[in-house]
Amino acid sequence: MTGRPYNVVFLCTHNSARSIMAEAIVDYVGRGKFKGFSARSQPATAPNPFALATLQRLHFPTEGLYSKNWDEFAKPGAPVMDFVITVCDNAAGEICPVWPGQPMTAHWGVEDPGELQGSDEEKSREFVRVANVLRRRIELFTSLPVEKLDRLSLQRQITGIGKQ
Repeated sequence: MTGRPYNVVFLCTHNSARSIMAEAIVDYVGRGKFKGFSARSQPATAPNPFALATLQRLHFPTEGLYSKNWDEFAKPGAPVMDFVITVCDNAAGEICPVWPGQPMTAHWGVEDPGELQGSDEEKSREFVRVANVLRRRIELFTSLPVEKLDRLSLQRQITGIGKQ
């Protein structure tokens, strides 16, 4: 281990739903071994209320979650990322900033629950479904023996998780 938690940033179109949920989930599931962050080039003004309600419903802490611009991680003193994971197809296709420290990258595309047109109950169900997909992937990710795998094996593993 690095002597500090592994820093993971999740990138998404608006940093309001999927990436916010992934940030909270990895913080909880990672149990101090992983620290989650989320960001976007053009963040929303605030997290999607359904995302926050879903996290609370699933018993994940939501305190301190907010939509962030990825420029925040280029400032002096910003945490160095070990992993950069895109969770939406739009973010995967964008030109991302150069992250210091050569973090490993992967794409874990998940449908945007905020795009669903329907009743609040239908939206709620979709947010829970997406949160559960993210949780399953994050549980697989955080169970990897990161410190024992060589870089190529680890890259193959985290890339493969996005296909599950």
